[in-house]
Amino acid sequence: ALVDKIRTMSVLEKNVVLDTIHHCIKEQWAQRPGVFPASFTSGGDCPSSCCRPVPAPSSSSQTFLFHVFGLILRETTDQELVRRHLGDLLELSHQSSSQREGIAETVGIVSSSHLQAVWTLLEHLGRTRFLRTSFTSPECSDNILKTSFLLAATMLTKALRQEDGTQSYKFTQIPDLIQCLLCILQKEPNFLATLFRQKVILVIVKLSSLRPSLKPVVKSQILQTCLQTLFMLPPRERLKSYLPPLNSAPDVQVLYKKSMQALDLLLQSFLSENKSMDEMCFLLQHVEPWLHSDKSHERRRAAQTTFLLLQYTVDYVTLTEEATPSLLGHQLGLLALLWRDKDPVTRSHCRQSIYLLLQLLIQQKGEWSPRGAAATRVPALNRSLTVAQHTQLVLTLAERLGSRSRPQCDLASQLLLLLLEDRRVKTEQVAEILQGLFQELSSVVFKGVLQTMMKVVAVLGTQYTQETVEMILSQCHPSERQVLLLWKALAGNPKLARRVLTLLYVKLKVRVSPTRVLLCRLLQALGTIYELLYTREYKATVRWAFAGLLVGLLTQLRYLFELGAADGISDYEEDVLEVRPLSPCRTCLEALKGLFWTTSYWEVFAHVKLLRGWELFEHLETYTEGVTLLARAMAHYDCEVKAVLGQAVISLKSSEERDNIVAILIITEFLNSQELTQYVSRRTVDSFLSLGLNHPNPLVRATSLKGLSSTFMHPKKVVLLRRQLVGLLDHFGKPEPRDLMGLMEILGDILHRLGTQGVGAASLKMAQHLLPLFEDEQAPVRGGAIALFGDVLHSGGRKYRPELKTFAFQALVPLLFHLADPCPDVAMVSLTFLRCAILLKWEFRKELFGKLAWGHGLGAENDIFIYTVESNLGSYHQLLMQALHYLNNPHRNLRRTAMKFIGTCRPQLGVSAADVEVLRQDPDSMSRRFYHSVLEDISELSQFVTH
Repeated sequence: ALVDKIRTMSVLEKNVVLDTIHHCIKEQWAQRPGVFPASFTSGGDCPSSCCRPVPAPSSSSQTFLFHVFGLILRETTDQELVRRHLGDLLELSHQSSSQREGIAETVGIVSSSHLQAVWTLLEHLGRTRFLRTSFTSPECSDNILKTSFLLAATMLTKALRQEDGTQSYKFTQIPDLIQCLLCILQKEPNFLATLFRQKVILVIVKLSSLRPSLKPVVKSQILQTCLQTLFMLPPRERLKSYLPPLNSAPDVQVLYKKSMQALDLLLQSFLSENKSMDEMCFLLQHVEPWLHSDKSHERRRAAQTTFLLLQYTVDYVTLTEEATPSLLGHQLGLLALLWRDKDPVTRSHCRQSIYLLLQLLIQQKGEWSPRGAAATRVPALNRSLTVAQHTQLVLTLAERLGSRSRPQCDLASQLLLLLLEDRRVKTEQVAEILQGLFQELSSVVFKGVLQTMMKVVAVLGTQYTQETVEMILSQCHPSERQVLLLWKALAGNPKLARRVLTLLYVKLKVRVSPTRVLLCRLLQALGTIYELLYTREYKATVRWAFAGLLVGLLTQLRYLFELGAADGISDYEEDVLEVRPLSPCRTCLEALKGLFWTTSYWEVFAHVKLLRGWELFEHLETYTEGVTLLARAMAHYDCEVKAVLGQAVISLKSSEERDNIVAILIITEFLNSQELTQYVSRRTVDSFLSLGLNHPNPLVRATSLKGLSSTFMHPKKVVLLRRQLVGLLDHFGKPEPRDLMGLMEILGDILHRLGTQGVGAASLKMAQHLLPLFEDEQAPVRGGAIALFGDVLHSGGRKYRPELKTFAFQALVPLLFHLADPCPDVAMVSLTFLRCAILLKWEFRKELFGKLAWGHGLGAENDIFIYTVESNLGSYHQLLMQALHYLNNPHRNLRRTAMKFIGTCRPQLGVSAADVEVLRQDPDSMSRRFYHSVLEDISELSQFVTH
């Protein structure tokens, strides 16, 4: 009846009635200043009143007025009338619970007919009214206003839910209203005293179901705020202890349970609106930060929320499309990393969540069966995931390898290894996975985790060696520690290490147009080979690839010269400790040197080093001389002759001229190897050398012709050369032989030409004639004799080696002292001293070379003296006799060296005063001081013996 009367009223009558009701309500509450609690008016805290009605007088007449007010506005068709009167009503005080309920009831009634107008007014209210202040304290006003706003929003959502035509509207103000609710939620204290959180979340759930659908950014804000306000609460068992003093303590466990249920309902609502795997991943993505939390109770809540959402999806939701978001692999990895969490509830929920996710994936493919549930987790993961998902799973596990939590690191590394061992990854995954591992490499702190990580790299390298090598090369400089760790990981398997080195060698041989990218990769491969030469794990592999690396580095160096990349090759200083990047040519040359130094062929390195042969490789003009000298040393020490010869033959057939040059130089010098006849026949060598006779390069033609005329190809020449040698040796017996330098040069050439045939007994006679020439007044003669003596020692063959060792011992002291010869050229060739040590097979040969090549000062000199004495036990007296002879030498440097030697080894050599008497009247003050020093030592020793 009341509604019928209202419908018959005119607009003017409705306007008058509405004004009257508004005036009555306003006057009635203006006369009640004491309706507010004392805590409000005093500005005190009132946390428990946030969602509890504030006591205030109420009557049925007041409720009736609000009800009539709403009915009149509902039945009117004048939108302006609705906006004006409802706006005036909303401007009334919201501090009384009865008034808030009345206003909310009015809003709910009016919205059933004028939803858009009501929505606009509420939006305006949220933007303006809640920012005003009142006579009460700000905190009290905030509590009142947010409670009022929440109640109004609740009533509004109830009204909208009851209205059948709600889904036909588009409520554009929903995001703003939700934003207001989120702002209120963010200000909630960190304890549970009311159901305010639950009510806000439930209102948001209802609002989110209206049209239009919420944008992802709004959903993201909702999820972040709701998760934060609940997950950051204290642990459930301690919630009660965080409550402030209250008249009646609420049941916090019930409040917590209902609040968490509201959160679960929110997630389920979002998923129900968009039933896809993408939406599922979107929701789980917002839970992800809490799975990383350092607090156990936060991880437990996140794991439980994830599990309940997945359980709901499996039980009640049918995903509409077979989506395959790669992010799912990342989320699986996060859950897997919590399999060993300290909290048993978290562990259980994470394991079940992975099972449910796999079930969803398999169901989408239509392959789910109860038997599938019994499958082990890792194989199930590998079978169920797409390539992108599998990659994200692996990367997620890799990101945890640098964690400071040992259990999590161990789990991540073990899962990573199992995943990659169980399933062969795709080619497109290799680079991304290795990049992820490399980024975490510097953060790994546990040795066991690092070892497992290296096994993972080895697995990838075994499956895709080329892709793995390419990726590692694309990282930072090869000398970086992290990059070297990756290379070392690939050396665990000998076959894999060989494939790796082969790929690097192949890159050295690439000779396409030198673009910047290709040249960069070539130099990276070169730098990597240089580093691997000094890596213990690759020692056996380098030895296996010795021949190929040698020829490859030789041709690579010439190629770099041709490209004009020789800048900086001569700026290198071996004894400078400062680490500086090497130029391309210098890197290649150092790699070539390192190839001999790091293997068992250090004698070849030393031979070339002491003859300053490595310096020949620093210039294109002397490059061929360097190759010749190196090949000659290799033939002399039988350094991989067979393997290198095979590589040289291959290079000789190459279409590249630089390959042909290197090959023919090596082959020609190898003709002088004593072991060559064991590996190849003369006919085969003849066919090799004949290839170069028609070569367009004159050097190749000339060297081929030289090889064809060698004694290896014409054995009859050996007899002729030996006869000529005997005749030349007779000139040494003459009192003053003419042109000694020319004679020694010819003898040296004959020795080289005889090569493998040797000179037999003539070598003894030559050594005998050369020893006295070490002290010749002319420096060139001394130098020539010393250099030739070194060649003679190795020309007698095995039959005469014992006798030649005797000559080598006799030459030790002279050669040792001539290291200080005033002529630099003589001092350099006096490094023949090392060749004697090698022939005599001293124990510390390599250490001796190190002192000769790089030692400086008295310390290095003293070490050389000690090596000499200790390597000749039982021959002290002979060494002393030779050393004493040099005390009367005309060269001051030699006398001083002799004194140093005698002084250093005096306890072993037993020097007497008579032995050094020659120094008593020496004009050199140092010689005289040495004489008196010996006398003092003898005097002290005699006193000691007397006492």
